[in-house]
This record gives sequence, structure tokens and C-alpha cells, in this order.
Amino acid sequence: MKNLSWFNKLMYFINMVLTVLTFLAYVLPFLAPKLFPLLSVFTLILPLLLVLNFIFFMYWLLQTKRQMLLSGLVLLLGITFVSKLYRFSSDKEEVTPDDFIVMSYNVRMFNLYEWIDDTLVPQKIDNFVKERKPDVVCLQEYNKKGNDLFKQFEYRYIYKEKGKSQHAFFSKFPILNTGSLTFPNTGNSVVYADVIKGKDTLRFYSMHLQSVKISPDIHEKIDEEKSKIIFRRLSEAFKEQQLQAEIVQQHKKDCHYPMIICGDLNNSAFSYVYRSIRGDLKDSFEEAGSGFGKSYNYKYYPARIDYIFADNRLHVKEFKTYDMFVNSDHYPIISRLAFVKEDKE
Repeated sequence: MKNLSWFNKLMYFINMVLTVLTFLAYVLPFLAPKLFPLLSVFTLILPLLLVLNFIFFMYWLLQTKRQMLLSGLVLLLGITFVSKLYRFSSDKEEVTPDDFIVMSYNVRMFNLYEWIDDTLVPQKIDNFVKERKPDVVCLQEYNKKGNDLFKQFEYRYIYKEKGKSQHAFFSKFPILNTGSLTFPNTGNSVVYADVIKGKDTLRFYSMHLQSVKISPDIHEKIDEEKSKIIFRRLSEAFKEQQLQAEIVQQHKKDCHYPMIICGDLNNSAFSYVYRSIRGDLKDSFEEAGSGFGKSYNYKYYPARIDYIFADNRLHVKEFKTYDMFVNSDHYPIISRLAFVKEDKE
């Protein structure tokens, strides 16, 4: 510290404050939102904290100052969080006949209320699915506009219940069993379908958890009062999501099939809810994605709130977010999977 200029001393002090905040953020995914509702909101700024730590690391490195060790240690200890934020692309794995492709997409009711100035949104989504040729499609915020689409799928399950947002499964494989998990006092829900692929049965969950009710195209000035409202909405939504996640956790304990959980969590990969629902499953983005994996069309933040979690008995060979396909407030996500081959002795 003695050899630092007054400016660098100030920068190092800021760096230390940032370190404390980052370590606090590292702990938040382990704290239940219903116990710490206000603190849970700060999981949303963890990506910013990681970026700032990287900037400080480079700042000290370019000056060959040992202070770089501080942010370097922070980044090293948070390497699992870094991989949730950004992933460098990897080589594509060979496509084999045993592969199957899963798609998840919140279609926002096929533009029912014309948020997008385009009457052809349902047809565009239908064409997109035809081009990508998934074997199983999980759609959240479904609407009857889709009932005459997706004719290439022999099997389908449409979930419709009064007061609840709709879901739809479309499958090229036979559907053995279906059901739903009802959440109290909300329009959100989770549905599931057991699908037969060859000699195996797979359990698919399609989720749509509590919305935070923040518009992706918000343009108005956010003053102190509006900030308080947004903060309160977030903390209340996160508490509700925790209750919903606990219902999902309990239900999947009774499932012995290899499972795939798809859908819209309405929360980040740094949250308690993400950690609870993922459990020991693989995050397809972390396994085979690239970039930030932005799945929600929010102007100011690369929000990844849609996921495909895969059982450890499955191998994730490819994952992609189609963020150039803007026909909802979400983007389609697609993963190519295969069963892990057992070693024969």
C-alpha cells in the first residue's frame, strides 16, 4: 500500500468493498428468499460484480501490482458462478442416430395481444420449429392459436386450466403419462409428461414460475419511488418462487425416470430457486452453450432465465439460444442430448 499513489489507494479501497459485496453475493443462492426477501434481490447484480472484479484484476495486472491477487482470488473462488454467466464455445460433438433434440420456448400466447406488430407470429414460430426439427417441444404461456400448428408431431399434451397459464408438449415419441403441479394463489404452474424413447422412459417437466412483472421494453425514467416498487415486486416474486420450487422438488423425488426440466424460471442462474430446482441435474448451457445465453429480451441485461436441465444419465452434446428469433419476450432454447453409454466390461 505504501508504494501506491493516492489514486491507486482509492481504487484499492473500492476493490476491497467490491470484494466484500461479491462474497456476500456468493452466499445468497444458499439463503431462502422467504427468510431474506430483500437480500435475495441482490443475486441479480452478481454478474455486474463479476465483471467489475475482472476489470480490477486487469487494472492491477497491467500495472504488475500484487493487488491483482485480490480480485483474482475472488474470481477463482467464484469460478462456478463465472461459468453460469458466460461460456466460451466448444467443438460440436458428432451427431448420432441416438441423439434427440429438446426445445423450450415461452411463446407469450403467440402474440395474442399484439405486443409485436406482426400478425404472422404463430406461423413464424411454427416454421421455426419445422426448420429446427426438435423431437420434443415444451411451450410455456401457450394459447389455442397453436392448436392448428405443429402438425409434424404425432403426440401432444395441452394443459389448460381456468386461471392458469397454458402449457403444451409436442413429441415425436409416444407420451405415456401426463400431469400437473398446481401452485396456490397464482396463475403459474408446472406440467409433466412421461415420454417413451426406444426402451427408455423420460420424464419431462415444463415450468413457468412466478413472474417478476417487469416489462422488457420499459423506457420511462425510473425514479426512487419506482425503484422501491420494482424492488418490492422482485422480493415478493422470489418468495413465491421459493414455494413453487419446493413443490417441484418434492414431486421430482418420487420420479425414478431420467428427467429433463425445461422452462421459464423467471430468475437467474445465481438464485436460490435455480439451485433448488436444478439440484444435481446438468445445466445444458453450462455443458455445451456459448456466450451469455441470453434467453429473455430485456434491453439492459443479458438475462438467462430459461433453462434445460438434464439428468446425469444423459449427455448434453449441444445447446443454443436463438436470440435473433424475436417473436416473444423470450427466445427459444434448444439442446441436443443422448443417453450416456454404459461401459461394458
